[in-house]
Amino acid sequence: MELFRGQNLLEFAERFKTDLDCKEYLSEMKWKNTYKCVKCGHTKSQIRKDYSRTCNKCSHTESASSNTLFHKVKFGLRKAFFIAFEMTTTTKSLSASQMGVRYGITDKTARLFMHKIREAMKSSGNNPMQGVVHVDEFVIGGKEKGKIGRSYNSKKKKIVCSIELTDNGKVKRMYALKIDNYSSKELENIFEQHISEQANVTTDKWRGYRPLSGEYKITQEKSVGGVNFKALHTMIHQLKSWLRTTYSWISPFNVNRYLDEFCYRINRSQSKNNIFNNLIERMVHADKKYQPELICS
Repeated sequence: MELFRGQNLLEFAERFKTDLDCKEYLSEMKWKNTYKCVKCGHTKSQIRKDYSRTCNKCSHTESASSNTLFHKVKFGLRKAFFIAFEMTTTTKSLSASQMGVRYGITDKTARLFMHKIREAMKSSGNNPMQGVVHVDEFVIGGKEKGKIGRSYNSKKKKIVCSIELTDNGKVKRMYALKIDNYSSKELENIFEQHISEQANVTTDKWRGYRPLSGEYKITQEKSVGGVNFKALHTMIHQLKSWLRTTYSWISPFNVNRYLDEFCYRINRSQSKNNIFNNLIERMVHADKKYQPELICS
């Protein structure tokens, strides 16, 4: 099977004309290395007309979408593929209400499936940032009277962000995480998940970074209104603008999913030709998710 490459919507629509085309694509992704029955572990099977597989030993039939993030998609795989395609190739995000109108599904259905896609966009954390890394914190949310700077009791959502720079100072990768406060314990999360101990990290003068200098190579210097962290502050501004112009409100429960979506596209801006295929592969090999796992109870 030839993988889909590119960002052309007409070519995409021509490639995936029916749900069956999508099932074939998922089937090739899911079992391209080997088939193993989820019931008995047998490795031999028969391929059905809908590209599902039936185990030769116990006769269990498994669909191409079963036990993936496409598990029990009720509105059709072709619509699901189109939503995934748009979320990977667009430079601006689309809200659930927009997706609902475009594909004839409810806002809630669109939102839940988009959260599944964001789950697949989450970094594995297996490739920590190396070289020159800049780290800073910021907040998202409207203005609050009497709350300035790093106000601990502010209702705004607190975020810590890191970028890895190329030799000529361009942004190579970016990661962001929600934090509860600006303590060293909270700030350490982004170091543990995304930054190598060998990286040369630069932060501003905030005292929360000082206890981390024993384990990481951290240099602290004044921000000077962001002048000394121009690339980092440019990315923070873009992230804030993207959130503000797309979503009227973001629940604290799902903040990290939106951050993952933004960073996923930024980190693959130089490989857009393969970004859709990369996402589908992630969704196929990820564990299935149910509604209670995607919304705040």
